[in-house]
Amino acid sequence: MEALIVARNLWKSFDGMDAVRDLTLQVSGGQIYGLVGPDGAGKTTTMRLLCGAYLPTAGEVRISGYLLSKQPEMARAQIGYLPQRFSLYEELTVMENLRFFAEVRGLTSQMWYPRSLEILEFVGLAEFADRRAGQLSGGMRQKLGLAAAFVHRPKILLLDEPTTGVDPVTRQDFWQLIIKLSLEEEVAVLVTTPYMDEASRCTRLGFMRDGKLLIEGSPNELKAPLNGRILMLRGTPLPLLRDRAKEDPCVEDALMFGDRIHLRVKGGTKKIELARLKRAIRKAGGEVTQLRLIPPLMEDVFIAFVKTEEEKSTTHIEA
Repeated sequence: MEALIVARNLWKSFDGMDAVRDLTLQVSGGQIYGLVGPDGAGKTTTMRLLCGAYLPTAGEVRISGYLLSKQPEMARAQIGYLPQRFSLYEELTVMENLRFFAEVRGLTSQMWYPRSLEILEFVGLAEFADRRAGQLSGGMRQKLGLAAAFVHRPKILLLDEPTTGVDPVTRQDFWQLIIKLSLEEEVAVLVTTPYMDEASRCTRLGFMRDGKLLIEGSPNELKAPLNGRILMLRGTPLPLLRDRAKEDPCVEDALMFGDRIHLRVKGGTKKIELARLKRAIRKAGGEVTQLRLIPPLMEDVFIAFVKTEEEKSTTHIEA
């Protein structure tokens, strides 16, 4: 399918500091591309470059084939953008807010009203059309933000951490809407998220750090190197289990996940070596209730990747 978002060798500097460094990516219609990474990685700056809010220091952006630097109005007409801090007009009703954003996008009354009814039904706000925006819950505000971003039926949605601060049920509902838009409307969606369960829903992921896109692929492609290498360890006391596990030569890392520990082990680790770990824990006074192989989570993938990058940086500095 045609790539609707294309960024090539994109750079953005502020006062001599590179916020985005040589970033290249593309997103096709029907695809959900997730940008993940720590705070300060450059995700929001990337979003602002792609929607034209920032001018790049170098590189180019094409939106639905339009070169953003040369045809900004044509390019922006293809985009629906939901920033981290979406601002509603609290004294206006839900419908009046949609009317405002629709008319800003150039929709006539003959166009915006039926379109608004349709999109409110889609996001589940039809019965709240006459409610003031200031009286909406956090989740309903985010749904209205999505409706406002999509009211002009853009080919592209840019969503910057759209579910931050909302409850898990609302996050689930919101993602169902995003997936439905990508599949039924063949919209190209680029979304940033701090939640790894949301990252797993994307068709493609890119991991950013220090302004650079370091790795990308489908969730399954990114998990593949850790298949057969993540073990779940349960028992008591957890701190002791973690410390003894880290001392085992087959264990590369041991991380707390609530009431359990995820162990990343070397490829080819044998059962006899796991039995050795159990004995070491028991000898230290701990108890193992469960130690079994599990599929890797996205958290495991990105933690492992960060550790690898840190080791590379340390080796480079020492060299």
